Amino acid sequence: MNFQAVLFDCDGVLVDSEPITNAVLRDMLEERGWVMSSEDCFRYFVGKAVKDHKAEIEARTGMPLTEEWLRDFRLRRNDALQAGLQGMPGAHEAVAAAYELTQGAIACASGADRFKVEMQLSHVELITYFEGRIFSGHEMARTKPAPDVYLAAAAHLECDPAHCLVIEDSTAGIEAGVAAGATVWALCTDESLAPVLLEAGASKLFPHMGVLPELWRGAFSQFQER
Repeated sequence: MNFQAVLFDCDGVLVDSEPITNAVLRDMLEERGWVMSSEDCFRYFVGKAVKDHKAEIEARTGMPLTEEWLRDFRLRRNDALQAGLQGMPGAHEAVAAAYELTQGAIACASGADRFKVEMQLSHVELITYFEGRIFSGHEMARTKPAPDVYLAAAAHLECDPAHCLVIEDSTAGIEAGVAAGATVWALCTDESLAPVLLEAGASKLFPHMGVLPELWRGAFSQFQER
């Protein structure tokens, strides 16, 4: 495969935001009567937009999922992220290597809203690598696991999706990358999740963002001059 661009997911790939966001969501759902463990909440919502589960949340809580509640969730989530967010270990090295190898043909394609993505990348000092190349599933007709956000990123980079390498960590994101026609490598920090990620379509699993530069150097010929 001749890769020409690298498309990164954000949450759980570039920033360690999932535990923070998950804790806020679990607490707010419990306040409405849907009680679940942090582990169950994570498995159910990771990689997905909360608003896309409107019907089930309403059924479980017996209360309408209003725009006001979603705004409150985002505010509480953003406050928590600004207080405790850190970059994923090795993410800076991986992004810098991808930027150099592809001559700047990288993008961040997230299922999250733009404000959150840009705030997080700024917070961990990665924003300069992605300025002008940030794509939000909230701005697409469909979000992950639909391929729209990855197709938009590839089109902006003027790169055939077949020559794009997607870096993901969730099944919804992997399915989105595969549906776009890209090759997907998945960050897998829990070996018990490996079968699920592979079944979703990941062609390679890796344990830490910091190993990507070495993997890419080993396959340097895959990255062709644009």
